Order: sequence, then C-alpha cells, then structure tokens
Amino acid sequence: MRGGDPGVTNERVEMRLELIPLPTEDVERSKAFYADTIGFVVDHDVQPGPGVRIIQLTPPGSSCSIALMTGMGPDPGRQGRVHGLHLVVDDLEVVRSRLVARGAGVGEIRNLGGVRYASFNDPDGNSWELQEIPSRGDPD
Repeated sequence: MRGGDPGVTNERVEMRLELIPLPTEDVERSKAFYADTIGFVVDHDVQPGPGVRIIQLTPPGSSCSIALMTGMGPDPGRQGRVHGLHLVVDDLEVVRSRLVARGAGVGEIRNLGGVRYASFNDPDGNSWELQEIPSRGDPD
C-alpha cells in the first residue's frame, strides 16, 4: 500500500484508450467526412433521445474510435477543438495519395528526423497527423 490509504496497491491497472469525443458543429458533414473521405467505419449511429445523436467511427485497423455527438454537453461552437491526433500508417505516400484522391486536404509529407508526417483538418478544425515510423525490425 502507498501512503497508508486502504485499498491502494501497486498493482498495475489495465487502461485502454478506445474512444475520443470530437467537437462538431454539423454532425452530418462530419460523418460524411470521416466515413466517405477518410474511410473510417461507422460503428454506431444512434438517437437515444429527443435531439440527441451519437455516431461512433473507427479507423480501419484501430482499437480506438471517435465519437461525434449532438444534443449532449456544452454548445458545440464553444467546445474548442482537438489538435494533433495521430493515425499511424505503414506507407505514408499511399495513404496520403488515397485521401487526397477522395478530396481530403492533406498537406505535404514532412520528415522530422526519420519519422514522416502529413497533416489534415476535419471540417470543424480538429487536426490530424498521418505518421509513418521507420521499420522497427531487429537490429543487425
């Protein structure tokens, strides 16, 4: 036990980041952007009550999803934005080319010390980074 607090142990507790709420002013526009332009899978699109809508989308191959919501919490225009979310990809050129062909405004590829990035924003100004990390093969 730490600090004499009953019930507090040094055991590791498993935690998984699996859902990130993203602010949106237009849920339909955001759903179309993430599903049609970026290629996320729509997991849920539910209306659990009057004026409430929750859309959960997941990037292909990811364990973490995003949630677009209306009718919950503060006014969407006052929620701020999320910046610097990373989508790790194996081949940055291929992914960037596909997204640009679908109409996503993906920036040029930047090399930052061997790790390469290309960025884009969603229609609400939330920013993303496509990240390609060099091969993590066994050392020679």
